[in-house]
Formats: sequence, structure tokens, C-alpha cells
Amino acid sequence: MNRRTFLQSSAATAVLQSLPWRTALGQSGWRLFETVTRVEIADAFGVARAWVPLPLEDDTDWHKTIGNAWSGNVRTARIEHDGKYGLGMLYAEWADKEMNPVVEVTSRFMTRDRAVDFSSPGDIDLSAADRKFFTAPTELIPTDGIVRKTALDVTKGAKTEVEKARAIYEWIVDNTFRDPKTRGCGVGDVKSLLESGNLGGKCADLNALYVGLARSVGVPARDVYGIRVAPSKYGYRSLGAGTANITKAQHCRAEFFAKGYGWVPVDPADVRKVVLEEPPGNLAVKDEKVVAARKRLFGSWEMNWLAYNNGHDVKLPHATKAPTKPFLMYINAEADGELRDELEPDSVKYTITAREIVA
Repeated sequence: MNRRTFLQSSAATAVLQSLPWRTALGQSGWRLFETVTRVEIADAFGVARAWVPLPLEDDTDWHKTIGNAWSGNVRTARIEHDGKYGLGMLYAEWADKEMNPVVEVTSRFMTRDRAVDFSSPGDIDLSAADRKFFTAPTELIPTDGIVRKTALDVTKGAKTEVEKARAIYEWIVDNTFRDPKTRGCGVGDVKSLLESGNLGGKCADLNALYVGLARSVGVPARDVYGIRVAPSKYGYRSLGAGTANITKAQHCRAEFFAKGYGWVPVDPADVRKVVLEEPPGNLAVKDEKVVAARKRLFGSWEMNWLAYNNGHDVKLPHATKAPTKPFLMYINAEADGELRDELEPDSVKYTITAREIVA
């Protein structure tokens, strides 16, 4: 059975345990995790639907998906894709007479920390088609107007992709802030952020700003949406999941592509998170904790984090209304043709738990 085949019913556990992840676990830093996502749609009338993000489908040298399993009182449940980015999601649908829709999704995946060695470039490069794709604008991330003007100012004098990417990273760390009043992770409306002059937000805002500025000066870039699953081994309380309940631990990261190095991980939004939230709070940018995070988060990621996808302008298949979302990082649901608020727990009740599995 293909590792990416969606596993169903009680056979799932046995199949998951038989897959060849054990040969890699413990080698070269790989760790195995399991998440369980339980979704309940409150006060459902008519046909109810839900869209649950699944772990990254493409294997990388830092993330591998082992399998997914589901159970519940659904009428239909299957993997669907958005058609543009190839991101995977569980699409669940209930009968119109089901008043208490429930589905539970179990996913297993492996991660290991990633870092780019800038002293040793290779010959890797993007195809012309991929370069065009990852420098294109999206609905909320334009690459002209104020976005390009800002990027040209920020990268003045920078010549290589790494130099431009570094200049943008440092500018975001120095000029933005994490706004605790932002709902969820933000929406990533880059143009509005710059036009307002109030450069505050959360990860989906600040890292989308990074992506937009990079794309506007020809550096391929993309957001990667996911969720934290474990504490940080580097001692950052703000950069890890503190408990097994990770329902509110969603986090967006970013990457840029540099010829000779491939996709390079960055996370300026997390540097600003350290400034605001790392005890004792409201640290100075020159605090040693911030300096260390700033250095580490250009070119590396600690993989106590599950990657879902890198999709923008995501189309929810079979949605009755508002089928396009800026990104898919939260549980989405609808009932009786009305899309529910993904951040409102009384509308869509869901819990996500995570555990590390030690062989």
C-alpha cells in the first residue's frame, strides 16, 4: 500500500505500524509524531461539510508523511486536493439528517531539523516554470505597487538571491511587531499592512510580508502552513507546544529559493514572537535570546512542527459559499450552506492533540 493512501477504519493502526518508518527513526535525527484531530460541527442543519488540513504530501529531507486514518459518522470522507498547489485535505460530508457531525483524523509523520550550509553551494536550481510560479502574486500578496517599492528600497545594493532574502529578513525583524490582538494567525493581507504603516500582525501576516517582498524583486518564495507539535529543545517557551493539546498552536513559516542552495527556511515572525512572548516578555531586540533566535531563524528550522502545505488562494472543494480561502491551516466547516467561522469554537468545535512516538 502506498504510504500516502488514506487509511480507513480499524485496519489503520495495524497498517501504520507495519510501514517502513522504523528503519529511519532515530537515524540522522528523525522523530516520529502522531496528531489526532477531532471535529464536531455544532447545531448542524442540512448537509454539513468539513475540510481538515493533512500533513505535507511530498517527502522532503526534513518531513515525511507516514499515513492518515479517520473515523466518525460521516457519509463521505476522502482526500481532496486544491488543484493548484496539490495540497491535501480530508473532505468530510454528513447526511442532512445528521444533527451531531463528528470526524476524527489521525496522522503520523516524521520530522528532523533542517539547516542550510551557505558555505557550500551546489548546482540546484528551479525550472523556469517553477520560478515563475513562486514569484507570482496571489490575491492578498501582490508584487507591484507599494510592495515592490518597499522591496526595492529594502534590497538596495543587494545582488544575489541570498543577499536580497537576508536584507528583507532583517528589515522585517527590525520594522514589524507581533500584535497579540490579531485574530488567529492573521490573514496575510500584505498590501493593506504596508499601506496602513502599522506593521503589526502574527505569523501569517509577517511571513506573508516576507514572501511578497521577496517575490516582488524576483526571489522565489512561499509560505508553509502548519502547527507546532512539541516543545522547543533550544529552551524557547514561545517557540514550542507547551502541552499535548495543540489546538491553538498553528504556525506559518516561510522559505525562499536561492540558486545553488535550494529552498531556504526562514521565520522572521518567530523572531518577533520571541521579542513579545519569551519570558519575561517584551524583550529588547538586542537581548541575547532574540539575537540567538534571529541568527538561527535565517536558514534553519527546528522541526518540532508539522507542515501542512504551501498553498495560497486555496479552493475548498464542494463548498457552497466562500470556496476560496487565503490559506488552509485551520479546520474549515459549513452547515446548511453557510461557512462557519474557523476561529469560533462555538461554531466549529475541534481539538488537536500531538504526541511523540519513541520506538
